[in-house]
Amino acid sequence: MPINYEYSVEVNCSPGQAFALIDDLARTPQWLSVCVSLEKLSPGPNSVGDKLRYTFKQGKRSEVMDGEITARIPVEKLTYQFDDKMFQVVIDFNIVPTSAGANMTHLITITAKTFAGKLMSPLIRLGVPKQTKDAMHALKAILDS
Repeated sequence: MPINYEYSVEVNCSPGQAFALIDDLARTPQWLSVCVSLEKLSPGPNSVGDKLRYTFKQGKRSEVMDGEITARIPVEKLTYQFDDKMFQVVIDFNIVPTSAGANMTHLITITAKTFAGKLMSPLIRLGVPKQTKDAMHALKAILDS
């Protein structure tokens, strides 16, 4: 059974500014504490199908997941999918305008692909809400400044 978690924040900037920040992959470590780097492996502007490499902290070591941009609607939606041998992770951002700026919703879906991944799922399920909230509040702090 996949782990799903969704969290939204209101930001005091335009939807375009909010989208620009999450679409700037090099800035991801500024708001996602476990992220060491998020690299696009192909040249040019971001687009659906672009291959990605996500390096993140797992305890005291770094891990890598390969992925791609699976949906991209400027100013509205950005979705990535990452895979390694144990998990598939889908990261989805949706942005809608509000009277004060924008509402950003982050949905994460983690699906275990192995027995070991399924054994780790309860611990992951416990950590995902805090990590997601922390990331969204860090995004908000950057966007509201």
